Amino acid sequence: MTYSFEDFHAGRVLEFGDRKVTREEIISFASAYDPQPFHLDEEAARRSVLGGLSASGWHTCAMTMRMMCDGYLNHSTSQGSPGLDNIRWLKPVRPGDTLRVRMTVLEARASQSRPAIGLVHSQWEVFNQHDDKVMTMDGWGMFGRREQAQSTQL
Repeated sequence: MTYSFEDFHAGRVLEFGDRKVTREEIISFASAYDPQPFHLDEEAARRSVLGGLSASGWHTCAMTMRMMCDGYLNHSTSQGSPGLDNIRWLKPVRPGDTLRVRMTVLEARASQSRPAIGLVHSQWEVFNQHDDKVMTMDGWGMFGRREQAQSTQL
């Protein structure tokens, strides 16, 4: 299935994921992009407010983006995003956790300046294997419209 703007009505929910997090990738990501001690060193992490090694919040965002691409974006008319409005890291993501995502469409409307594009406002919730919510974010996506594509082909 190819998702277009018309498939994202308010209230639509998509669930996808099951991404296992490893100690090695936590340290590798942190080494490259967020080299704070509690993301790199288990002893420093134990002494921190996190209480143990955990993924950078930015790493959690990156893993979520990958699950979004695999779950629907790479099978859609996605035209990118003008940005995110809120990101909240609610619980540490640990080595061995398995993450999944629930996307809920909050609003969908046609772009006034670009008639071939629809704007979709969504909330993404990320859960671990215990159904603990570890992250939330919301923002907008831009998707091609089927109606516009069909009318330009006539």
